[in-house]
Amino acid sequence: MPASSLLGRDKREAIATIGSFDGVHRGHRSLLAQVRHIADERGMKAVAITFGTSPKRVLGRGDASVLSTTEERTALLHQAGMDEVAMLDFTPQMAAMPARDFMQQVLRDELHVAVLVIGYDHRFGRGCTEGFDDYVRYGKEMGIEVVRGEACIEEGEPISSTRIRHLLAEGRLDKANHLLGYRYMLHGEVVDGYKEGRKMGFPTANMQPLDAAKVIPDDGVYAVWVYVGGQRTTGDGQFIGMLNIGYRPTLNNGRERSIEVHILDFEGDLYGKTLTVEFAHRLREERTFANTEELTEQLLRDEKQVRELLVK
Repeated sequence: MPASSLLGRDKREAIATIGSFDGVHRGHRSLLAQVRHIADERGMKAVAITFGTSPKRVLGRGDASVLSTTEERTALLHQAGMDEVAMLDFTPQMAAMPARDFMQQVLRDELHVAVLVIGYDHRFGRGCTEGFDDYVRYGKEMGIEVVRGEACIEEGEPISSTRIRHLLAEGRLDKANHLLGYRYMLHGEVVDGYKEGRKMGFPTANMQPLDAAKVIPDDGVYAVWVYVGGQRTTGDGQFIGMLNIGYRPTLNNGRERSIEVHILDFEGDLYGKTLTVEFAHRLREERTFANTEELTEQLLRDEKQVRELLVK
């Protein structure tokens, strides 16, 4: 599918930026705000150019886990003020294109890009060996103005998707959410589980993530917002809950990692339904208790803390 067919009916020339935009975090949104500002000044449309599949996954390089699914990323890019999102099909053939050919054939000819805002560290084209000065030179040859975007610095370090993925893996949820600019989210289908929580008065929904590539935060217990039916909306479908990620060591359920959420004040059958959870706070690490009575007492304390944190 040609990239141009992914755009809407707005035929104005585009000011665009390009990248994976995994998570569309505060650093990305700073860059997107620069694009939006120039677009408004010049009466152009603001376009984010990204990829349906992570280039790392296609090329088999590095960590291919993601902070956002394609659907989440598209929604977040629109929320950040983009008029359109061009979702390119990243292939080995595209990866092999020289930067100049990519700029001419994809950016200029297909997407009608007149101004390209480049992230402070972004590179594209075969081997990613060329840099900003090369893009400026190529742009002058084909009528694309190339502008360098400003980095968004937090505590002396640029905000990056890699940095946020590491924070989540370490259980540093509050910092990860701060850099994201929103609560990290996970979508999953409720599948059959062990049903041990029901015996202790804490029935849980066993979640299977819809996208296996999504980053799963570190093992532990979390205070979460839960949206039943998968839609992130307020009202009757919004609940608070306590979510456990780990191996349930007290119950000796083996070495199969699970994601289980107890939804407070919810009654009904969740099996087969889709849930969206937003991670609000990390309460504690997962640990082994002497018996189920001690575990139940801790779960009661966890519930009390969730209500104190999330009920205003």
